[in-house]
Amino acid sequence: MPAADTLDTPRPAWSWALLPGILLAGSAPLMFAFRGSSVAQTLAAYGMLVAALIAAWLLDRARRTDGLFRDLLLIAVGMLIVSTVSVEADISWGNFFLLGFVLAAAVAVPYLISRFVFRDRVIRFPWRGGWPWSRVQWGYIALVLGLGWLILPFYFISSGVYLNWPAVTEWHEILRLFIGVNAVGTWDELFFILTVFVLFKRHFPVWQANLLQATIFVSFLWELGYQAWGPLLTIPFALLQGWIYSKTKSLPYVLTVHLLFDAIVFLVIVHARNPGALPIFLL
Repeated sequence: MPAADTLDTPRPAWSWALLPGILLAGSAPLMFAFRGSSVAQTLAAYGMLVAALIAAWLLDRARRTDGLFRDLLLIAVGMLIVSTVSVEADISWGNFFLLGFVLAAAVAVPYLISRFVFRDRVIRFPWRGGWPWSRVQWGYIALVLGLGWLILPFYFISSGVYLNWPAVTEWHEILRLFIGVNAVGTWDELFFILTVFVLFKRHFPVWQANLLQATIFVSFLWELGYQAWGPLLTIPFALLQGWIYSKTKSLPYVLTVHLLFDAIVFLVIVHARNPGALPIFLL
């Protein structure tokens, strides 16, 4: 299996590994974005995931790939855990704790299997490092805040997708929404970037690994509520987060970018659900 310190070794542009990689990532839209559309769709989602693992196992056995099955298995385990519940926005107390437990397990279980079963250290959460941030990095944060302030109110309100999030009026509802938005945003980085992207990057060039993780990432975000023309925002965001992490290796930085973006999302939802409560947006 490739060692953790060879993650930045150049990978071939095309390889046999692409077939199971595409199958695994391709199951995500059926598993999350179009969850429950039909029994056939559900069977197709899990069928593609199983086919990806079988193909990866056969390629490893034929020595055309090295450790592909193990790495795709870890991703598949996380995806399967997430698929056990709906991730549609729901901040009722029961769902608040249920979803928190499931999402935590989707990160923890692949990590524990990797570390203690496979004796591998590729999945890591580098909370320190990446300092100091450059002027370009600070400039990007300012750009994210500015664009978020301009675009997100228009997107949420004009498309009506803010209705995918529950109405919040009481202080405890607003607090749960704030915690939920930030918790899911943190989980996005721990799972999609530090788990899925890093595991894909073991076998594919950065651009391919990034496209594969973005397919899963955006499918999850669609089910969460970023629908209508939301993928025009979420696809570039997912790709940029993967690319930035590949360059900086800084979890604090990608997490800061994500949580600042989500802070605006939170404010927009509260504003849309309670017109006039937060007169800080143009729309």
